[in-house]
Amino acid sequence: MSLLTCKDFLLALNEYLDETEDAALRREVEEHIEECPNCWVVFDTTKKTLQVFKGIQSQDIPEDVHRRLMERIHSRLMERRARAQANDKAGDKDEQERKQ
Repeated sequence: MSLLTCKDFLLALNEYLDETEDAALRREVEEHIEECPNCWVVFDTTKKTLQVFKGIQSQDIPEDVHRRLMERIHSRLMERRARAQANDKAGDKDEQERKQ
């Protein structure tokens, strides 16, 4: 019976799939996925997904698509930063009001 919890399994999954963990942890992970159907599904799906992506060759995208994508990412990042700053200021104001 595996002593590994599902949470421990999820934490060890990357190392297991990369084959970078020690032998004892590897055995624990293997025992756990043999005993836990839910974690076996996570393991199997993740392993298959990695195999698919490893087989895909990267493709260049047109420069205009790359430029638009980077602009959109930058725009979204700036929007999130502005919202975070607004939330921080609102939190500071609330804290000051509570102190009064």
